[in-house]
Amino acid sequence: MRIALIGAGRIGAVHARSIAASPDAELVLVADPVDGAAARLASAHGAAATTEVGDVFADDTVDAVVVASPTAHHVEQILASVEAGKAVLAEKPVDLDLARADRCLAEVGDRAHRVMLGFNRRFDAGFAEIHRRVAAGEIGDLEQLTIISRDPAAPPVGYLAGSGGIFRDMTIHDLDMARFFLGDIVAVQAVPQRLDPAFAEIDDYDAAIVTLTAASGAVATIINSRHCAAGYDQRLEAFGPRGALRAENHTATSVVLDAAGTSGARGPYLDFFLERYAAAYTSELAAFVAAVREGSAPTPSLLDGRQALALADAATESARTGRSVAPAPVPSAASSAAV
Repeated sequence: MRIALIGAGRIGAVHARSIAASPDAELVLVADPVDGAAARLASAHGAAATTEVGDVFADDTVDAVVVASPTAHHVEQILASVEAGKAVLAEKPVDLDLARADRCLAEVGDRAHRVMLGFNRRFDAGFAEIHRRVAAGEIGDLEQLTIISRDPAAPPVGYLAGSGGIFRDMTIHDLDMARFFLGDIVAVQAVPQRLDPAFAEIDDYDAAIVTLTAASGAVATIINSRHCAAGYDQRLEAFGPRGALRAENHTATSVVLDAAGTSGARGPYLDFFLERYAAAYTSELAAFVAAVREGSAPTPSLLDGRQALALADAATESARTGRSVAPAPVPSAASSAAV
């Protein structure tokens, strides 16, 4: 599969490595309007480069497009790719504005099976195994889901100011994971924290606890923080009447120290999402390529991306008002893309 990549920044480089390492894909073109960015990334992987994003859609030899550009460009580039007959793997979120995401869903329509959203954590081996075992009934009906997601340190303020806030930028991964396990969510309650006064200046939060109630009655609790002294804290527990399944943090090795002054001592958690989820990005790409080749609907879908954004909006409103909020339903005009 001949793939073009839009965006040569940090996440673009991650996708470029995954494509280059895949036996079923070839990176043929990198596009980025920033002078020199595309050329540097493309040269590392033997691909062509361009500063004109439109070249991607005009190239008839390109089978699929990975959209790794800034969020503000996602909708237009998803639509342009689909119109050009290309399959799309787009980074999250679809957009920061739910109305634009709904417009994207409506315009893609019955071509939604050509678009996949980049919620890579669904492809983490541990999380995916727990999902399979829960679905198989190993612990009975899922009653409670706990997701802990803490970053080592907050991104630069310049990034945060345009990120859409903690719920659209950070929590959205966990909101998608909650939907992955629980299905439809009917109520969202968020308790935000401003532990660092600097976050007040950009009207954002650096920590939050979000409770989601599913239509089934199951409840998910998401615990987020923009800082964690121990490193990149990524844990998940699924609890049911017959037991619990847990995914623990990753460290560089599995070695444990027991000594006179300590017991059970391990190395630090992996310190960044690029290390923690490197294998998940590889598995994500493999699933995308397989879905396109088979003509099947990819997961996560464009609708999944829209629904995660609706939950993020609900969490934002709940944090502001202190009330439980129901997520906005999919408009009827966009329902034809509900795959």
